[in-house]
Amino acid sequence: MQKLKNYIHGEWIEGTGNGIPLYNAVTGEQVAVSDTEGLNFEQALDYGRTVGYKNLSSMTFYDRGEMLKKVALYLLERKKKYYELSYKTGATHTDSWVDIEGGFGTFFTYSGLAKRMLPNTPFWVDGDTQKISANGTFLGTHILTPSEGVSVQINAYNFPVWGMLEKLSTSLLAGVPSIVKPSPYGSYLTNAVFQDMIESGVLPEGALQLVCGEPGNILDYVQDGDSVLFTGSATTGKKLKSLPSVSGNSVRFNMEADSLNCSILGLDAKPGTPEFDLFIKEVRNEMTTKAGQKCTAIRRILVPENLIGDVQNALSKALDQTKIGSPLSRETRMGSLVGRQQYDEVLRKVDILKTENELIYDGKHELVDADYENGAFMSPKLFLNDSPFTKNISHDVEAFGPVSTLMPYKDADEAAALAKRGKGSLVGSIISHDEKFVAETSWKMASQHGRIFVLNRHNAKESTGHGSPLPTLMHGGPGRAGGGEEMGGLNGLHFFLQKTAIQGSPDILTAITKVYQQGAEKKYSDKHPFQKYFEEVEVGDSLETAGRTVTDADIVNFSNVSWDHFYAHTDATSLTGTIFDKTVAHGYFILSAAAGLFVSGKKGPVIANYGLENCSFFKPVYAGDTITVYLTAKEKINRGVKGRNIPSGVVKWLVEVINQRDEVVCVATILTLVAKQSSFIDFKVQNIQKKLNGLTENTKPVFGNFTPQLMVEHLEEVLRNGLGNLKPEDFDDIPADKLEKLQDWLYTDKKIRPGAQYPLLKEGEVPQNKNKNLEAAKNQLVETLKEFIVYYKENPFKEHYHPRFGHLNKEMMELFQRKHFTHHFEQFGLI
Repeated sequence: MQKLKNYIHGEWIEGTGNGIPLYNAVTGEQVAVSDTEGLNFEQALDYGRTVGYKNLSSMTFYDRGEMLKKVALYLLERKKKYYELSYKTGATHTDSWVDIEGGFGTFFTYSGLAKRMLPNTPFWVDGDTQKISANGTFLGTHILTPSEGVSVQINAYNFPVWGMLEKLSTSLLAGVPSIVKPSPYGSYLTNAVFQDMIESGVLPEGALQLVCGEPGNILDYVQDGDSVLFTGSATTGKKLKSLPSVSGNSVRFNMEADSLNCSILGLDAKPGTPEFDLFIKEVRNEMTTKAGQKCTAIRRILVPENLIGDVQNALSKALDQTKIGSPLSRETRMGSLVGRQQYDEVLRKVDILKTENELIYDGKHELVDADYENGAFMSPKLFLNDSPFTKNISHDVEAFGPVSTLMPYKDADEAAALAKRGKGSLVGSIISHDEKFVAETSWKMASQHGRIFVLNRHNAKESTGHGSPLPTLMHGGPGRAGGGEEMGGLNGLHFFLQKTAIQGSPDILTAITKVYQQGAEKKYSDKHPFQKYFEEVEVGDSLETAGRTVTDADIVNFSNVSWDHFYAHTDATSLTGTIFDKTVAHGYFILSAAAGLFVSGKKGPVIANYGLENCSFFKPVYAGDTITVYLTAKEKINRGVKGRNIPSGVVKWLVEVINQRDEVVCVATILTLVAKQSSFIDFKVQNIQKKLNGLTENTKPVFGNFTPQLMVEHLEEVLRNGLGNLKPEDFDDIPADKLEKLQDWLYTDKKIRPGAQYPLLKEGEVPQNKNKNLEAAKNQLVETLKEFIVYYKENPFKEHYHPRFGHLNKEMMELFQRKHFTHHFEQFGLI
């Protein structure tokens, strides 16, 4: 029998005890054994704090985001084996998809957030700079850095993959090493995914460790700087939180506990309305998905008192149609509980619910390709609490399975009051088309809920459902739900980060934060900032423009062009009692005029205007005033590029507009997309000629079998083919999906692999020299290059066929040729 290994201080280690036997929830057969006996938890924590913290915290947020993406892609390629293991936990294919690919999706989401919104530094500047002194020589701001410790993450059994990746997405992105402790049940699935994460080679040493089995005394060794994240019962969570090692060392503790979530059917949602049908479907799904083993499942069904019978009948019919059985069967819509032990626990809670509530549905389903004796199968159970304000068991006791309780309410006040009797929930839903009812109910119940989900006919098609936490929104809830907050977009990182106030002069804050602060020294040079590639731009790079005197004609013309005829710009007789002395220039004209002063007309690395932030106008500008602009590189944001876009980054520029009296009239931050320096050879004749001068008959190739002359002649042939010499009918068709990926590849910084096959060379064919010597071949290549450049200048919209990449336009053809030249120049050490 397989014994699951633990991954501690960089090694796979078996426990030394008998361990916990783990069973197939469908067949009852033993799958594996989990065992943590003999592990040195103190050493594991110390290893994470030292090796793991050093490696992760030194990475930038951007690089950690890229790391998450690479791990997720690696796992996605291996997902089939995870599904095979997931079925053994009793999960259907849909259940498994939510767990497995939902977990990968969380990594992808946080990777995207990092690359769009986080800096390419190991720290994160949080919030605006505060001006503390009158003259601006003393400023303050905040930075966030990885908390110097290790995160112990204790996960529940219901989501062996998502439960792990949901927590790791934020801790890894924050730069904090983690020790994952899954529930023993289903840990064989967690173990398999974790093994592949380590084998991917993407994660730095010490970033992750895994404990498969009982946690032992691991929390005895946590200390200041560490954190504990717990998902499970509130009772267990409270015990862990009160441990002396946790409370005494001020260890950060986040708890996400199960809760008695509710769903409210609106007063308007009568039978026959779309909302009534949506409600029945949603409740049925939440009772049966993962066999009800979800912390977000609907446990209390709140229905207008006059619709209790209608909902009972419709829901019973829907549950009757839900086929239960082996997850391997395509017919199955609900699998089993995770094991017999959990089955017995749910039955115990069902018996408690029976003491005060009527069991109104307990359909004994015939199982599909399974049996009740060997598997942990349970049919859905629906209770009725006919007096929910006096009978409290259904508000206090949660049966963590396919069990829910129906209860009546009279009006919005009662609905909200019943929703709050859960004493803190992860999620509550309202299904209604009545906006007034939804608004009144939602804000009244919000204080006791972490998330409120509203469903109606307008959002049903795109809705993700009552029970689906999303990476960009908070997952957690007050009171019984644990008071924790996970995910929530970038807010989820704050739990793992130390917030530190930084005070100093503008120059000091600029040096620390890598964000230019007003008042800091500006760096001037002869090279226009817009002529610098992303890598060349430095925070503080500045430009002082010439002046421009605003005229009455400017104001009139801008009014006519913009259609902005606001009286302050056009009617001098209407200015009495206003802040203006005479007709004033439009604020957006001042900003436009500023752009006209600071932009560079010459084509350069700046690709486009990307946005505008924090634009403020401080002083009016009248005809006769002269404005001057100071443009300063404020911040650089690395940027991931998808598809057919030029690799680039975002540069934020501080724009300060002053008048002839040195008064600041406008301050704004503009964002530009700035191209990164290409790793491929610049496609200019002079540059190519210079490289060719270093090639002789005696130059030896680093790889491949080309002679120098054959290589040059090959480049010339491929270049000439780019002028339209090849026809698609002479080559095999390229599938559309593959073609799109190949053409996207042209825009990346990925190089041609050594040994790539030339499609025009038949197997076994040996190329022959075409020119009398190398010099003649070089001359021919340069002439063809000149012809190529002129051709596409004269025919900028031409597209020509390439046997590897299909029809290429001018831009794509040049990208390919640059990669091709770089490949062969590197082959002979010319670059």
